Amino acid sequence: MADVMFSNFPFTAVAGQDTLKLALILSAINPRIGGVLIAGPRGSAKSTLARGLAGVMPQHDALDTPFVTLPLGATEDRLLGSLDIDAVLNDKHVRFQPGLLAKADQGILYVDEVNLLPDSLVDVLLDVSASGVNRVERDGVSHEHKARFVLVGTMNPEEGELRPQLKDRFGLMVSLSNQYSLEERVQIVRLRDEYDQDPKGFCDAFKYKQRNLRQSINQAKTRLTKIKCADALRMDIASRCQDANVDGVRADIVWVRAAVAHAAWRGTDTVSIDDVQAVEEFVLAHRRQQAQTPKSSAPPSSPPPSSRRPPESKQEEATPGKSLPSPQNESESVGEFGSMPPELQTTQDVLGLSTALFSEAVVRPSLYGSFGAGKQRGGNQGGTRQGKRQTGAIDMAQTLRSSLGQWPPQQLVRRKGREGKVVLHCILLDTSGSTLSDQTFAKAKGVVLDIAERAYLQRERISILGFGGEQVDWLLPQVRAPHSIRTQLDAFTAGGGTPIHQALEDAERYLAQVKHQQPDLEVYSYILTDGRVTGAFANQSWPGQLTVVDTELASVKRGRAQELAQAMSAVYIPLSNLLAP
Repeated sequence: MADVMFSNFPFTAVAGQDTLKLALILSAINPRIGGVLIAGPRGSAKSTLARGLAGVMPQHDALDTPFVTLPLGATEDRLLGSLDIDAVLNDKHVRFQPGLLAKADQGILYVDEVNLLPDSLVDVLLDVSASGVNRVERDGVSHEHKARFVLVGTMNPEEGELRPQLKDRFGLMVSLSNQYSLEERVQIVRLRDEYDQDPKGFCDAFKYKQRNLRQSINQAKTRLTKIKCADALRMDIASRCQDANVDGVRADIVWVRAAVAHAAWRGTDTVSIDDVQAVEEFVLAHRRQQAQTPKSSAPPSSPPPSSRRPPESKQEEATPGKSLPSPQNESESVGEFGSMPPELQTTQDVLGLSTALFSEAVVRPSLYGSFGAGKQRGGNQGGTRQGKRQTGAIDMAQTLRSSLGQWPPQQLVRRKGREGKVVLHCILLDTSGSTLSDQTFAKAKGVVLDIAERAYLQRERISILGFGGEQVDWLLPQVRAPHSIRTQLDAFTAGGGTPIHQALEDAERYLAQVKHQQPDLEVYSYILTDGRVTGAFANQSWPGQLTVVDTELASVKRGRAQELAQAMSAVYIPLSNLLAP
């Protein structure tokens, strides 16, 4: 066995984590399950077990199982494969240069911190993992090759969640904890110390356990096609998926495959109810949803509910019964809305935000960059324009074609356009009780509707964060702007207090992560609020362009939203300017 087999900590030597071990084994038995997503804090053996799995995978042609790591900084060319530049320069013909997917065939493709990987790469990764085939049509290359691998992704939820649409496409998910008993901690430290002192000797001590596990996995793989699953069990799986309110039927398909793999692992020829139950949490952990409500789950990059700080402090926000001084009425209070039950208001149409910006002669790219009429986004396809700085990655295929294969190129370097550039509109919507007067909440929804409809026409993304009722919720995760969003907006309710400071904190952290994932992402943010909280707003910078829409419609205003806009150097627009005369 090659040295690589004892360079990693043996799979069978890892203490505990039996749940994760089973999920990885099932994926090794049937890679069509779709891989394993491992969520857990640092120090919970995620990487150790993922790397150790290669040591117990069945071998092909007496070769060691490939273990390929996808780095966070990888490009699509590196992942999918691309034009072989050497072949073009030396042989004057197009040849395919294999990428990481080709190298991972018949092995394991490991992605550490998959939640920090750009969404475009995750999409490609999951497509190929599900189909087992990588099809490349780019840079003048048309190529197809097998890419059958076990996909293992790890993530630390404290650093941001994976988008729900992507998380769902992982076959199985296991959530780990790093809470160990004293005995387990002692055993883990002892085993690690023995390994560090003599890695080869330590691995030799476990070679029989490793070999036996490898043989068991191989036997289970050969048994897969013979195993039967009764229709009654398929109906039971469908019923459980329906009860969990999962999207689509991917969960049903994965569940049957995982149950069959579990039956093969047990050495039987028929799936039993025990097999169905054994894999239930693996399949539903990342797909289970509550009954549909106006407020949906958090988007991928927002912090999990357990990590959020409690509602705003008394210094930041008025509590029920506590008065807020006002030039209009000293007895009027923010707290009066704190105990109000949620109420519905139907979305009302308003004038467009871009109309208001033009009418006020606000020279900012806040909305023009995305919604401005006649402005075309995108880079230069061929060469450079005089006086303009070249931008975009070099399009090697176009450059070589224009240079007839000569190197260095005799003509201008060609660069790729920016058609793939992603634009995100992040909306922070005040859903507190103070927005219910004068149908203000309904009119604020109209502003959101205007943003969403314009984003849809540009094929851009949108996310909506609501803050009210002493909590912050992502009303709409990051999605491609839908064709019609009015029904969803109508279902949003308002009531309670205004935790705006927590909303700003959550949104800023969320945007920081999506910008880390996609550095070229264009972000346009909008805060729709009357700003009715106590305490001053701290001066802060904001990623991307920011517009504050002041939803206070009183004749005598507190001006808190305007203070917020000034503190954040944002474009300020009163909601009254968007209402038809």
